[in-house]
Amino acid sequence: MSDRTVAASKRRSQAIAGGVAGALVFVVLAIVFFVVRSGDDDKQPVASATATTAATADAAAAPEPAASAEPTASSAPAAAGSGAAAGTLSPELSKEPEIKPGTGGPLSKLVITPLVKGTGPVVKAGQTVTFNYKLIPYAGGAVMDSSWSRGQPFTSVIGAGQLIAGWDQGIPGQKVGSRIQMDIPAALAYKDQDLRFIVDILDAK
Repeated sequence: MSDRTVAASKRRSQAIAGGVAGALVFVVLAIVFFVVRSGDDDKQPVASATATTAATADAAAAPEPAASAEPTASSAPAAAGSGAAAGTLSPELSKEPEIKPGTGGPLSKLVITPLVKGTGPVVKAGQTVTFNYKLIPYAGGAVMDSSWSRGQPFTSVIGAGQLIAGWDQGIPGQKVGSRIQMDIPAALAYKDQDLRFIVDILDAK
């Protein structure tokens, strides 16, 4: 065998050995990679289980949500004539009254006839009072004035000269929640004729 042939044979042997070594290195690296990956996979469920256990413990320790508060009396809508009259008004005061003329006359004094008995506080002079009312001539005729027709109660200070004398004299001493009939002589009204009012006392402050 010539020298050239020997040299070529050595080079082939070295190339084969190098290829085998490279293949071995690749196999070793692959084995190492899978071993490490497998180890990481083994750890993940433990971490997840720990987190799940901690979350469960926190949930168990947390207080239950508070129940919804029951409505209270203060949160309920105020009734008509609220304030001093709250809860004291008869259902009859929600209905417009019928008013009929008086008999006889002329009137010589103020006459008050209770129609619905109030259960609220007593009205005092100087208070601001809320009313519904209806007015006709005492001897009869068409309705002269009515808060019912306006759909709005009337509010005024009582006993301070802001209203006719018959009201300033007749309303103080009545109870909130009352419906009264007031027959007022001309001298305590507008001076021209006797009057008949039906008055609902809704509130006083």
